[in-house]
Amino acid sequence: MTGSDPQAPASGTVVSVEPLLDIQLQLLIRLLEAEPQSSLPITLHVPGGLVHGDLITQQAWKADWAQSVRRLGGKGAQLLAEFPETVDQSLDEVIGEQAPEHLPRWIHLRDATLAGAEGPFTVPAWRGRLADVSGWSLTRPE
Repeated sequence: MTGSDPQAPASGTVVSVEPLLDIQLQLLIRLLEAEPQSSLPITLHVPGGLVHGDLITQQAWKADWAQSVRRLGGKGAQLLAEFPETVDQSLDEVIGEQAPEHLPRWIHLRDATLAGAEGPFTVPAWRGRLADVSGWSLTRPE
């Protein structure tokens, strides 16, 4: 290739090291946001093993988080229960309406079972990075 070749890459080409996110999974999450009370059974392959549960919206996850933390009781339970909503409100105040609409970078599950080397265990509300999902299926193991 010569420097005058229009197909040749520019000498100042920048290579991104950001993880590749599955656009179909991102759009599925976005589609679910149209029906916030909906959920879908899903199994995810992540670095620690398999995670399966009900795919839910971030709003539903925040409500589930608050409910499960309040059940713990104690002095900090109320503060922790409101933590995800407080973070979102603070970000909204800082970024405002100028923030561009992005596809989701996080995935939220209800009644998630984590199956890894330590054996399976279930948590009421789970949040994970989409960048860590290497495979998925709209089903749960039998």
